[in-house]
Amino acid sequence: MTEITGRTALITGGASGIGLLMGRMLLERGAARLIVWDASEANIEAARAALNPFGAVTFVRMDVSDTDAVLAAAERLETEGTKIDLLINNAGIVVRKPFLEHGHADIDRTLAINTAALMHLTRALLPGMVARGGGHVVNIASAAALVTNPNMSVYAASKWAVTGWSDSLRQEMERGGTGVRVTTVLPYYIDTGMFEGVRSRIIPILQPEDVARRILRAIERNAVFLHMPSIVRLLPLLRGLLPTRALDFVLNRIFGVSSSMDDFKGRQSTGEGPVEGGRGSR
Repeated sequence: MTEITGRTALITGGASGIGLLMGRMLLERGAARLIVWDASEANIEAARAALNPFGAVTFVRMDVSDTDAVLAAAERLETEGTKIDLLINNAGIVVRKPFLEHGHADIDRTLAINTAALMHLTRALLPGMVARGGGHVVNIASAAALVTNPNMSVYAASKWAVTGWSDSLRQEMERGGTGVRVTTVLPYYIDTGMFEGVRSRIIPILQPEDVARRILRAIERNAVFLHMPSIVRLLPLLRGLLPTRALDFVLNRIFGVSSSMDDFKGRQSTGEGPVEGGRGSR
């Protein structure tokens, strides 16, 4: 069981949405210190007012797609003696458009924020966790890592990659007897700004408070995967059992997956990138 009381946590994309909620809940559960990275100065200022009454919080404006800046910030933590016990890789963006309409910059930025940033930051902090014989890495992937969704190809690719990397990392940490835990979170659409305008025909859109609570409970229980809602667990089974065309019919005609983003608006850009913020901002 992962103990939260007295620990130091770092959340990327932690100044809004479920990132902000998880930060508050960590402090309520007795976390000794919370470090919040976010790309939006406006979100940071709002989060500062929301979180400071609950405990010690350090805010850093950080674009996690800037690998040099991420590594420099991680090194500063090491230099000042800050030991990260819990890393929640939560920052993410979504660009919804057909693949042929993606610019190369769209592709690079989505993969940099949604995939590469998690790997670089974890790689920087992991040696300290291993040396101390414990720690917990939480990677927020997506139910989109289990299905294909037209007009979401690059986003889906970024989350499929996170899921494969995250669980491979878990096995390495377990086989090495490191004491470091890894949890992979695969949520459906969450009712926050990142997926504003999304419609869901059968599966209920998730509520942020409930999502944040369930993630913290998964951390405390050392869960390997957290699927939300539970029906998401069936997706790999359906993919294995059904012919591809039959699966397309079930997902798109019955569940409406392919049309769920037709009215997507997302968060309006603040000049820092397309529809930015963590899954925390979902």
